[in-house]
Amino acid sequence: MTPEPPTAYVNARLLDPDSGLDAAGALLAKEGAIADFGPELFTDGVPSGIETIDCGGHCLAPGLIDMHVHLREPGHEHKETIATGGLAAAAGGVTSIACMPNTKPVIDDAALVEFVQRRAREAKGVKVYPFGAVTRGLEGTQLTEMGMLAEAGAVAFSDDGRPVADSQVMRRALSYARTFGLIVSQHAEDLSLTGCGCMAEGEVSTRLGLPGIPDESEIVVVERDIRLVELTGGRYHVAHISTAGAVDAVRRAKRAGLPVTCEVAPHHFALTDHDVGDYRTFAKMAPPLRSEANRQAMVEALKDGTIDAIASDHAPHDQESKRLPMERAANGVVGLETMLPLSLELHHAGHLSLREVLRRLTCAPADLLGIDAGRLRRGTPADLVLFDLDAPWRIDRDAFRSKSDNTPFDGRPVQGRVLRTVVDGRTLFAADGAGRPQAETP
Repeated sequence: MTPEPPTAYVNARLLDPDSGLDAAGALLAKEGAIADFGPELFTDGVPSGIETIDCGGHCLAPGLIDMHVHLREPGHEHKETIATGGLAAAAGGVTSIACMPNTKPVIDDAALVEFVQRRAREAKGVKVYPFGAVTRGLEGTQLTEMGMLAEAGAVAFSDDGRPVADSQVMRRALSYARTFGLIVSQHAEDLSLTGCGCMAEGEVSTRLGLPGIPDESEIVVVERDIRLVELTGGRYHVAHISTAGAVDAVRRAKRAGLPVTCEVAPHHFALTDHDVGDYRTFAKMAPPLRSEANRQAMVEALKDGTIDAIASDHAPHDQESKRLPMERAANGVVGLETMLPLSLELHHAGHLSLREVLRRLTCAPADLLGIDAGRLRRGTPADLVLFDLDAPWRIDRDAFRSKSDNTPFDGRPVQGRVLRTVVDGRTLFAADGAGRPQAETP
């Protein structure tokens, strides 16, 4: 690969949520890394031989890290591939993604971890960090060889899409993963309580005549697992948390000093079960959209630090999987390209500072995954996002880079738009002067 020429990003609002930097300045990317940055850089002009990008006073921050993405490859490439998912990520300002193991075949051995990494290298796009499965085939009974998965490059473990239901299996998983210092991420759902439910249990499900899923389906699993954390000392993470009760359990665990963390997806702090409307299957997901009280609890948990990270839970599906009766339609929504503007709603509404929003999208998920990213530091990879904090626009699913367009946010007015995404000093995405996104094809 031809080395990128040195590039100066000038007239930028430099933002580093880890150090607290928020200042006008410039940044120099050289040989794929951050060579220098700060308010005093290039005050006397940029030397010749350095490509210059005028940021126009817009925000220049570490590239976003999405720790919960379904790339569908291998096995369901008609819904998404590592290459197309990477294009969607770049369009959303995401430079690193962690992909879930519920592919076909399941990422439950080292060869599959290496396959994903190789395909990501071939795509020459954003960085991809695979999760390894907790149990073989996601069947919930036999643990995978976590040590071999970790050695091959798995950054965490999860059976996402299914819960680890057996308490003894979960206990052993937490103990095993603890030896490598990696998290076990739980899809917290008691399937016996979920039953045939297809949306949150409540007034809306009753009105629509649809079987509902009670909040307790999530809460009881989280509470059980926290007990197992007390027993094992393992690092435990709740994926796509969505209920006030589960958040309260995590809050208590954190206060007790337990290694318990969680993430929330934008749809769980931006939408409610009322957005299912008249059987809108694009709003069907697992966990389901909950009540307004639960939505507000997600916002409060972000404000008080109980929720560590924001992740998209990008779950692409083709039209045939979604345009079915509510009970039969697939769960999930795409989210890589909408995660930043939806998260910025928390800032524009006065719930979180810009620094705190970015922290949950950058250095916090980096720390959870143990990857060297999410910060502006000299000598680290030049993974950057340039965005206009206030630009108004409407989400348009027809403009998505993803192979799938199953979003409940189509037409939603938002503020904050990605202008440029840079990985290892290479521009993977840039919006043209008219604001129409243009991405390089890998």
